Amino acid sequence: MTYRQLAAVVPLLVSGLLPGSALADIRIAIAGPMKGQFAPFGAQMKAGAEQAIADINAAGGVNGEALVLEIADDACNEDRAVAVANQLIGRSVRFVAGHFCFGASVPASEVYAGAGIVQISPATTLPRFTDDRPGKGIYRLAPRDDGQAKIAGRFLAEEMSGKRIAILHDKTAYGKGLTDAVKATMNGLGENEVLALGFDAGQDSYNRLVSRLALEGIEVVYLGGYHPEAALIALEIARQGLDAVLVSGDALMSEDFWLAAGAAGNGTLLTYPEVPRNRPEAADLVKALEEAGASADRYALTTYAAIQTWAQAAETAGSFELGAVAEVLDEGTFETVLGAVSFDARGDADRPAYVWYEWRDGTPKRK
Repeated sequence: MTYRQLAAVVPLLVSGLLPGSALADIRIAIAGPMKGQFAPFGAQMKAGAEQAIADINAAGGVNGEALVLEIADDACNEDRAVAVANQLIGRSVRFVAGHFCFGASVPASEVYAGAGIVQISPATTLPRFTDDRPGKGIYRLAPRDDGQAKIAGRFLAEEMSGKRIAILHDKTAYGKGLTDAVKATMNGLGENEVLALGFDAGQDSYNRLVSRLALEGIEVVYLGGYHPEAALIALEIARQGLDAVLVSGDALMSEDFWLAAGAAGNGTLLTYPEVPRNRPEAADLVKALEEAGASADRYALTTYAAIQTWAQAAETAGSFELGAVAEVLDEGTFETVLGAVSFDARGDADRPAYVWYEWRDGTPKRK
């Protein structure tokens, strides 16, 4: 069954047309998880989109036209994402800020590319989303997964050069994929690890693992995995008195890591995308959202920025047609709540970027 045929068998999933809209208005959409376990992220997207449209319309719209918002619930599901993408075509949508999950963004991008609709995902980090994009007009305002591997690999090779490094992963696709990319970057820069191995997640104790690290005289542990295992390993490192720094990825940006590790988590380093709400350009938006009782978290701001970016490109192009807008997006720089944004040849934005954080007394602090 083709993607377009799927639309005929999946129920209508699009809602949220703002009252008072006219047929001449320019429809844009957000697409993401509006119900279910990922609904909080959809709520962030909705808050950012509604504020962006209110602000843009108050300033005169785009090319003299008011914007109207459509809200599509894809449930982070491939088939539903394809269906709502086709339904958005039927509603004459000119731009989509979405999708959220990569399993929805990738297949939907094929539909949008074929229909001449610009798509900017505020959340999809999977490299394949832009590496294999099906045509012009597909972009992202989210850091690539391999971006944190590059920054971590450089850090280990340059800042930890000469130290005894262990690279560990929890055998998950996330953990192993991350450490493989970190190792490749580090090794490519001339630094080699003493030890590289996988371990089984879900254990009650990592005594034997840390004992092996101690026997090898490990000074730096790079961990590809999630916060439960990282916390237990940090606790065991402290218990055994091993003088080693724990370094990991974005999965450790969780209060649960500190709740489990406590003081043993002090000094743990992790890569995580820059927090948008901390940028000075976002101050007014954060205030407006919070005063309205809406979310001012990451995806509210990246969705707002996606709409800002498209609106500026369409205004500069003097058109809503994909070819004209994509040409501006490919060449231009856009002032957003994330700062100045530009895109590379793949459609990847230079913001937000991965930066370093350090767990210190219960708070991850920017390095």
